[in-house]
Amino acid sequence: MNLQVVYCSHRASGLALRERLAFSKSQIPQAYAALKQAFPRAECVLLSTCNRVEVYTAQEDKTQIPGHQELARFFSEFHQVPVDEFFDDLLERSGPDVVRHLFQVAASLDSMVLGEPQIVAQVKEAYTLAQQNSASGPLTNALFQRALGVAKRVRTETGLAEGRVSIASVAVGDFGRRIFDRFDDKTVLIIGAGEMAVEAVRYLQAEGARQIWVCNRTLDRALALAQEWGGQVRPFERLDEWLAQADVIVSTTGAEPCLVPRDRFRLARQKGAYKPVFVLDLGVPRDFDPAIRDLDDNVFLYCIDDLQLICEQNRRARQREVDRALGIIDQEVDRLMGELHHQATGPIIRRLREQWRQVVDQETRRLFQRLPHLEKDRADIERSIEQMVNKLLHPPLEALRDEAREGTPHGLLDAMRRLFRLSD
Repeated sequence: MNLQVVYCSHRASGLALRERLAFSKSQIPQAYAALKQAFPRAECVLLSTCNRVEVYTAQEDKTQIPGHQELARFFSEFHQVPVDEFFDDLLERSGPDVVRHLFQVAASLDSMVLGEPQIVAQVKEAYTLAQQNSASGPLTNALFQRALGVAKRVRTETGLAEGRVSIASVAVGDFGRRIFDRFDDKTVLIIGAGEMAVEAVRYLQAEGARQIWVCNRTLDRALALAQEWGGQVRPFERLDEWLAQADVIVSTTGAEPCLVPRDRFRLARQKGAYKPVFVLDLGVPRDFDPAIRDLDDNVFLYCIDDLQLICEQNRRARQREVDRALGIIDQEVDRLMGELHHQATGPIIRRLREQWRQVVDQETRRLFQRLPHLEKDRADIERSIEQMVNKLLHPPLEALRDEAREGTPHGLLDAMRRLFRLSD
């Protein structure tokens, strides 16, 4: 049993790098095809969000799982990015640390915004896509199914989900309030219609926003979002007009190439008479060219990474809930690892005990046939023999369990099969 994750996240890598290594939803099937061609016997799950890009791999046989360098080469070849430009940013975990890491990710403890609900949906979608592309297997199934359960337990048993817990709510509540003291008289433009857009609309309405325009390439999704929240649809083809008129712009598409380059926004600003505009770019890759900040003093552009300091302050203020969640995760890690260890070593342990039980039964039967006068002490004799057998089996079984904690101990399993002449 071997688990591994190779990843980069907002904790150690900047947005510019995460943009280059991210997988769009349309790229996922192609990525899985490349992974299966390169590592045909490894189970794989890709998780790509605005804050992280992660590749989980698993295999019973350690020789069949890709290493750090091999996955770095996969990233490089798929995205056409030289390895030396990102290798030092790629982190790696293995064994129980993989389980703990994923549980913390799914429970939003590793999110930029502590307690945000969107990540568990993203983990679930990543796992579903792995299944649909025939990339997951028994180990990753157990890992991801349990991660979703852990996220639910943390959300139910702690207060992490209380307060401002979405990226949009933190950004609007902090950055937006620095620019505008009210939102009920502002025109809000939402570019995109996914979950992040929904979160932004929900919070902006709670802050008083009434004039909400939804602009999206797919008209049906724009209509659904606008109807649900009382907004109005604006044609995507006339985006420049809406950029000029909006006071608040929230963009969530992650389109490539960059949706709003500097010159495009500069022309829109000319039509908008250079009024103050709050631009919240939640896309990965970014939708707005960072250079638009330099156009004039009334452009206030913020992206995902600008939230880092505020989110760290939020985390420190809620340390008690974090500790409670970490306690739950420790319990669940031990529980899952115990189950996986049992799956890896259980069959041979069971076969070994059965074999020794047969030997004990045969020998005690012969003993009582030869010495019938011992029959009155039969229970004590059988109990003593059972204790001796358990003591003799204890060292090899403990060694087997210890090695199983670091992965399936194929060498030791093979040795025990030969030493004790066990059949599969």
